[in-house]
Amino acid sequence: MRLWAREPGWLNSASYGIPPGPAFEALQSALAEWRHGATGWDKWDRSTDRARAAFARLVGVAAEDVAVGASASQLLAPVAASLPPGSRVVVPDIEQTSNLFPWLVQDLDVVTVPPADLPDAIDERTDAVAFSLVQSATGEVAASDDVVAAARAHGALVVADATQAVGWLPVDASPFDVLAVSAYKWLMCPRGTAFCYVSPAVRDRIRPLAANWYAGEGDASYGPPLRLAKDARRFDIAVPWFSYVAAAPTLELLLEIGIGPIHEHNVRLANRFRTGLGMPSGDSAIVSVTRPGASERLEAAGIRASVRKGAARLAFHLYTTESDVDTAITALT
Repeated sequence: MRLWAREPGWLNSASYGIPPGPAFEALQSALAEWRHGATGWDKWDRSTDRARAAFARLVGVAAEDVAVGASASQLLAPVAASLPPGSRVVVPDIEQTSNLFPWLVQDLDVVTVPPADLPDAIDERTDAVAFSLVQSATGEVAASDDVVAAARAHGALVVADATQAVGWLPVDASPFDVLAVSAYKWLMCPRGTAFCYVSPAVRDRIRPLAANWYAGEGDASYGPPLRLAKDARRFDIAVPWFSYVAAAPTLELLLEIGIGPIHEHNVRLANRFRTGLGMPSGDSAIVSVTRPGASERLEAAGIRASVRKGAARLAFHLYTTESDVDTAITALT
């Protein structure tokens, strides 16, 4: 807890995570250098590959299979745009729009179904399935093994948004074709940081529509010919330096702590909260509460949470304390 200078009552990590001290200090140092013109940008940019490597380790894949960007939707857009017109894409009906609008904006046949029905909705007509490993609105953890198995049985592309999962839920990205994460929530990075695993098996099927010098091979700053990186870096954009300066030490700290202990801590506190409200235990670090006046009562008690689809959404992370949980329980009971 000494690493976080947070005020009590923050139960809103599903909206944004609080940075650990080393990340905040690294960011302040870089901002001071920028202010005075004390160094070149290449010093700050080295943090990008540190962050890429740390994220790859967190999800069990090779760093060369990870692209960096600024948001999950930006990284998913080329995947959607690379599907042939009329392709059928199956998506949960409560999917957060970062993993819905990229498909809807294309000339695709997007079919939405309840999350629990997703595996059964994948059939021989399905070209791709796109879903969140943990639903933003409800905290529901997807039956991802069943979804992947159904997709593989029918040759469908498997695209996952793991924004509400990576950072507290153990995630292996390798079963998926594409897995994108906005890192400013459970990964506690600044906004403007995002990562995307792109399987080598599907890399050549995706057009790098945002290709730029940063995605190039060698010195690709000026002039033709097109010379993109051979690995997932071909999907990179020129990232916001300062966001990645803070991201690198944050992700390295998560590796040091370990996702297993974070998962145990978060779910234990979430279940402490559920038990206090007479709710059954669950498997998620996110709890959705539909009691009348819940958000107002939490706010009056100093608990910062969110409202999603008419319900109070509380998120329990590694800097959450039992005191935070008990204050929220008292507010609602």
